Amino acid sequence: MLRKLNTLKQFGNLNFTACAAYHSTRKIPDLTRDRYSVKRGDYGTLTNDDIKYFESILSNRCITDKNDIEMHNIDFYYSYRGSSQLLLKPKTTEEVSAILKHCNSRKLAVCPQGGNTGLVAGTTPIFDEIIISMQLMNNIERVDEASGVLVCQPGCVLEKLEEHVSQHNLVMPIDLGAKGTCHIGGNVSTNAGGLRLLRYGNLHGNVLGIEAVKADGTILDLMSNFKKDNTGYHLKHLFIGSEGTLGVITKLAIACPPASKAVNVALVGLNSFEDVLKTFTSAKRNLGEIMSACELMDHQSLRFSVDHYKLNSPIGEYPFYLLLETSGSNLKHDEEKMNSFLESSLARGDIQDGVVTNETVKVRQIWAIRELLPTAKINEKYFFKYDISVPLSRFYEIVPVMREHLGDSVCDVQGFGHIGDSNLHVHIICDEFSDEIYKRIEPFIYEYTAKMKGSISAEHGIGFQKKELLKTFKQPEALHLMKELKSVMDPNHILNPYKVLCD
Repeated sequence: MLRKLNTLKQFGNLNFTACAAYHSTRKIPDLTRDRYSVKRGDYGTLTNDDIKYFESILSNRCITDKNDIEMHNIDFYYSYRGSSQLLLKPKTTEEVSAILKHCNSRKLAVCPQGGNTGLVAGTTPIFDEIIISMQLMNNIERVDEASGVLVCQPGCVLEKLEEHVSQHNLVMPIDLGAKGTCHIGGNVSTNAGGLRLLRYGNLHGNVLGIEAVKADGTILDLMSNFKKDNTGYHLKHLFIGSEGTLGVITKLAIACPPASKAVNVALVGLNSFEDVLKTFTSAKRNLGEIMSACELMDHQSLRFSVDHYKLNSPIGEYPFYLLLETSGSNLKHDEEKMNSFLESSLARGDIQDGVVTNETVKVRQIWAIRELLPTAKINEKYFFKYDISVPLSRFYEIVPVMREHLGDSVCDVQGFGHIGDSNLHVHIICDEFSDEIYKRIEPFIYEYTAKMKGSISAEHGIGFQKKELLKTFKQPEALHLMKELKSVMDPNHILNPYKVLCD
């Protein structure tokens, strides 16, 4: 019989979102240009006159101190490091415009940066690009409760937006484990998916309007408050997922759905991936319109999170776990549907054990096991992280393949992710970065993904890490058009160079 969740270890004041205190404890990585043998592009070199100009428009928001810049030169997981000598912190669209106009005239490369929580080196400099931090562009302009439209600047932290719109009985259409540090501008620039894409869809459908600044300083007002605005080319979509290579986003209008009155969460244990597929298929049929999330964790990944953060797993040891969530408007109705589905799955033997709850604190506690997983042991181990989309029938296949391929050369290979939208995260863990291990992993993992007719990037983007692979996964005609768009929008290629497209 499935159990109601009555007790689970309290997490106290533990922050459920990505921990930003890792900088002082991690080993400084090698420079990206050295580790990956990259050649600097034909760009200008920063001078004192350039710095004086930026100081004239930004005052004390023009940072040259190496210690202050260091954390912006290094990515979140300490895999990449640039050598930028200048950090700029604009507050307005006009300041961004002035910065880019000057940089374009001097052919100075720039690297737009949000919360710097990206996983493909898309937001950290590769060489000495000027970092444009969006941290201070964090104003929430308005929320229209009737239409559900939020208008804000790109530097707003996702969790803060979530808290703000909740006061208007709305929710953000995107939810990430890193929501305590990531910026909404970065989410849009990478077309991030997150935990509830199954329910709310991706950001191409939820972003109604964008204001962006082109490389030459031109301000593009593509703002709209409507779902339906069929007036010519939808230019806003060029900036969603382009990772700062076509322009710098300075304002957003986002459609926020109404908050659900009833949320139920279940964590269940399963014996095989075949049982996972049966349970997920049954959930889609029986929970239908109220299902808002379905997350898979293998035994290794769940234990990794639970052990590191000293949590108590509410159920026993199983090869696989599914975290299922429903969100609706009628608590009794939704609870009955969830319980009926779970009891049927248990009777058939698809599910072996589980717990279910609709109490807010306990819902949060179960979700913490999944949300904290990506940051477990980041101060102790080195992670090779991969984000792929694969056919649902072969969703987990690559994990045991990588375990066999790598053997004892790594500490562990974990698989978890958003089975609801076929997005698998593969973590390969070792004691420290090793070029030998790196060459055994890549391109093998991508070649195997290609054989499965999958995608090398489900939600993390291309960045620097995957740009060389695009020619394998994109048709030449599509790549040619992407390069033409880049040349039209940014003729001098100053915006986030070395990212997305090969030179």
